[in-house]
Parts: sequence; structure tokens; C-alpha cells
Amino acid sequence: MQEKILIVDDEQEIADLVELYLNNEGYTVYKFYSARDTLACIETTVLDLAILDVMLPDMSGFKLCQKIREQHTYPIIMLTAKDEEIDKITGLTLGADDYITKPFRPLEMVARVKAQLRRYKKYNPSHSTESEESVIAHSGLLMDIKTHECTLDERPLALTPTEFSILRILLENKGNVVSAEELFHKIWQDEYYSKSNNTITVHIRHLREKMNDTVDKPKYIKTIWGVGYKIEG
Repeated sequence: MQEKILIVDDEQEIADLVELYLNNEGYTVYKFYSARDTLACIETTVLDLAILDVMLPDMSGFKLCQKIREQHTYPIIMLTAKDEEIDKITGLTLGADDYITKPFRPLEMVARVKAQLRRYKKYNPSHSTESEESVIAHSGLLMDIKTHECTLDERPLALTPTEFSILRILLENKGNVVSAEELFHKIWQDEYYSKSNNTITVHIRHLREKMNDTVDKPKYIKTIWGVGYKIEG
């Protein structure tokens, strides 16, 4: 099945270039130059991934990201023209799974897309063909792999796809330390993620916030400084 990818960028040359490279990889591309025209597509089309520019003329890419997250769990990659930490953190906070800074190499963008789709297929029940244990329980935390639902003390946790993947990996490796680099490899299998652990750090922080967990006295996710993260067995 051809994956369907949404690209939204008001810089027509960039949008057209991304479309060209993704079409060459066999993906079906839905391309828009404004957020307004994109909203109908989000409502009516079953998509597998979205690439959103932060700076759009009628609505910020962050707001568009929020609107997608209200209904969908597929991966979202943000495009930002500024290499500023605040933009990256804002995007991740609102539910984005990754970010790419302009100017970018088209082949790097394709690699990021493939990495996100691999992770999404593996951990999303509608794509997964794995016959692993479907429910993981730990100290009031209940994760249903097949339905992609997670509850804490019977309270639903609204997790992004990447947050769900990270938490699942930590639970599956309960009692063992998992490094940020290992999390990168397990989720994305992408060389571009091996240089920095900031993305994982932000996702871990969001997980803790949603689980009312703390760094100083963690009940669930414990930081092993200089090594990685673990959930006690």
C-alpha cells in the first residue's frame, strides 16, 4: 500500500521539491501552500504522515499540528527556517514527532520520513503484524499495544506516537537502562538521530508531565545520569 503524506509549505519551490522526492520513493503526496486549504484534506483523507512548515501565511504550523493531534496519531514532522531550540521544543510539545531545519538536504528529509513511517508501522496496531504481548501492565500503568491506548490508574493518557513508542520500549526493557541512542535506534533506525539526545529528552519530559512523574522522585521513568533511562522492574 502506498503511504499517503501531507506536505504544507507556502514556499512553493520547497513544497514542489519535497513532493518530487517523495513521489520518486513511491509515496502519494497531498501538497498545499496554506493551512486553510489543508484543513479539508485532514478531515477527509486517511494520511500516514504530515510535514508542516512552521511559518504559514494564514495559520502557524504549530496550530495546524494541534488540530491534527486532536483527531489523529500519525507522525508529524515540522519544518522550521530557524535553528532555534524554542521552535523545536514548541513543536515537540504540541505533538510533533520530529523537526527539520531549513535549508535541508532532500535525501535527509526522505530518510526522516522513512524512519517515522517504520516506527509508525511497527507500533501502530492497524499496520503492525507482530504477535507480541498485546498488553503491558506496571504499577497502575496499562498499555494496550493493539488498540494503542494507555491508562494510568484507569485514567487515559493522551500520548503522541513517539511518546507511546518510548514508553513501550522502556516497559519492555523494565529493570534495564535504555540509552537515548538505543531509543533512537529502536524507534527511528536513523543515523541523523545519533548525534544528539535532545529530542528524546523533550519527549521524556512530556511523558513525565502526563504521568505526573518527577525527575527527583520518579515513580516510573528514572534518569540514570550519563547512561539513559529505565523503569524499575
